[in-house]
Amino acid sequence: MENGLSIRIQSGLHYIELTIIGEDIDQETIFRVDPVEASENGEAQIQLIEGHFYEYSVSGGYRLKASEIVFPSKINPSSGRLAPNIYTGTATFEILTNNQEQKCADFKVEIRSKKVSYRQDYRLMLENITMHCADLLLAHNAPVTHNFTVDFNQDSRTLYQRFAFIRSILQADDFVGAVQKIIGVPVTKWSEREEMKDIRRIRRVDGRIIRHIAGSGNRMRLPASHSLFETLGTIPARVTILSKTESLDTPENRFVKHALTHFAALVSDFRSHAKADSRLFDEAVILENELNSILSNPFFQQVSHPLILSLNSPVLQRKSGYKEIFRVWLMFDLAAKLVWRGGDDVYGAGKKDVAVLYEYWLFFQLLDLMKAVFDITPASIESLIKPTADGLGLQLKRGRHVAVQGIFNGHSRRLHVEFSFNRSFSGKNDYPNPGSWTTGMRPDFTLSIWPVGISQAQAETEELIVHIHFDAKYRVESFTEYKRDDLLKMHSYKDAIRRTAGAYVLYPGEGDKPFKWKGFNELIPGLGAFAVRPSRSDSGISALRNFLNDVTQHFLNRASQREKAAFRSYDIYKHKTNEAVTEQLPETVGKNRSLIPDETFVIIGFYKNAEQLAWIEKNRLYNFRTGTDSGSLPLGAKQAEAKYLLLHGPRETISGRLCTLQNDGPRIFSKQDLIKKHYPKPKGALYLVYNIDLKVEREFENQKWDITKLAGYKPNRASGVPFVVSLSELSKALVK
Repeated sequence: MENGLSIRIQSGLHYIELTIIGEDIDQETIFRVDPVEASENGEAQIQLIEGHFYEYSVSGGYRLKASEIVFPSKINPSSGRLAPNIYTGTATFEILTNNQEQKCADFKVEIRSKKVSYRQDYRLMLENITMHCADLLLAHNAPVTHNFTVDFNQDSRTLYQRFAFIRSILQADDFVGAVQKIIGVPVTKWSEREEMKDIRRIRRVDGRIIRHIAGSGNRMRLPASHSLFETLGTIPARVTILSKTESLDTPENRFVKHALTHFAALVSDFRSHAKADSRLFDEAVILENELNSILSNPFFQQVSHPLILSLNSPVLQRKSGYKEIFRVWLMFDLAAKLVWRGGDDVYGAGKKDVAVLYEYWLFFQLLDLMKAVFDITPASIESLIKPTADGLGLQLKRGRHVAVQGIFNGHSRRLHVEFSFNRSFSGKNDYPNPGSWTTGMRPDFTLSIWPVGISQAQAETEELIVHIHFDAKYRVESFTEYKRDDLLKMHSYKDAIRRTAGAYVLYPGEGDKPFKWKGFNELIPGLGAFAVRPSRSDSGISALRNFLNDVTQHFLNRASQREKAAFRSYDIYKHKTNEAVTEQLPETVGKNRSLIPDETFVIIGFYKNAEQLAWIEKNRLYNFRTGTDSGSLPLGAKQAEAKYLLLHGPRETISGRLCTLQNDGPRIFSKQDLIKKHYPKPKGALYLVYNIDLKVEREFENQKWDITKLAGYKPNRASGVPFVVSLSELSKALVK
């Protein structure tokens, strides 16, 4: 397969030959497209493919100027390597003389995206972004209050960006279709006009004709045989009649002509202020010709220019075709005022970075989706458009955090919802502050959800907020191309950014089913990928909508495992340090899986004599009095859930009598119940009675504890008062 091309470039009276050869011999990566096709798409004829590498050579001792794509050879400066990498768009190669290294010519090459549909994707996405911006502009200010002016000399850097917005409007299928619909099925009006007609051709006589017959001049004599000869004698040869004609010259059609003329004039202004060899000039010429071609249609030759604009016309506001033109006219002036610094990332310096545009396009798709799923109108959405010194600025640019918030009113709870673009999670903040616990990270999009009634900062510190991240990957065509690096990046978001419950890739796949991994049993935490593609009919975003609907239901479930895990994290980590427990304890396996020293409790109980101890050991029961006496045991969660009982007797401060309490908790016994069991001399009316097992785990055998070292111990006569300690506290009293 031949994969090379030689191009002749004129430099004064001489020609320079540039030869480009693709390094990938198994794939065609160099193309010379038809001039008409290249012109229609605003592209150069010679086209390369992103991500591939090429060798080049220049004849006559000339050389290419080094750039982000061009890498001259250090041995032979007239040759070298072309490495487009992820660059897409029109690249200009400057040709220099070998000695003086002065520019003597230049040559444009188009770097195409690997994706076959990138031209259509680029146009659709830019058009969609423009329409969203127009909606924001229309909501931001009433367009009829603005006087339209463009200062072409104020900031030349924004000229192409502004032109790109209006071009995407005027070349949109909806706009072109609306014009054709108006020409095909226009609004017309009937009008009457007077004309002179031979009286012999009059077929219908009315009162007006009779008056003309009686009184008009230029008369001719009637034949003597005519029935009116004796009455009139003469009749006029021609009479004035009224005829009705259908006219296209309506106020609505005049408005359409005015709008198209206005559009063409502005495009002409852009063309006149552009450099003759620039991309702006070429594309403005194409668009200007398209608009002039429309205006040259015979339809508009029958329509005059308006004296006034009837903007309250029902036809302009409701009739198909007219209402689309009317809407474009309303937003056109504001769209030309719109300054989007983020556009430099997409088409600055000849670029056509469809991958970055995909990221911006997804912002608006996800914004619409968040508004629909959570039934919110974000209060801060107006901040996306702000007045600037040179127009109205769209506050959307890679690396700049943009966030919109609203409140979701669910049937069982109210939640704050924040949708962020390029939110940065710093790696400098310690727990429990928000951020990453490793290095700083910045996902493309982040959805944050927390309860109404607390601030976002408080929700972070109390583990009440959840983040779900999305990353745009335009160059991924299908899930089979989902690279290991992409998966690891999603893992890094989920595992490093605090309170993250999910991380998902968004890519423009065709027909792929969503792929979701669940971390445990529930929808989140999880990882996955969704196919969302630029399309007029089916973007595939419905799968992502279904996922977010499921997320919504998940947050309404107050008994979810994620809620429980979040509380446990908060409860465990709310204190910076815990005392170390290094003493020998049973392993937390099997039935002891829940044996957490801080959360495992031991009742310190008292037996008053040998007779009572013998009864305890025989019946495997231990009782505490209830009530308000000093020797009674208050029944709280710790007492009810206690796992162990440590017995000590009179003047016994060091004890090894550790017993295991059965899991069913204490029961209520009356005095008579204990008497029936031969309990020695019960005094109280009611007792709490535990079932005990004298056998304990091997690790506790032959161990003894000093009860006086426990915080709840009271000396002297109060030493028999029962109290509860954690297993961690008990381990500190171990006698070694």
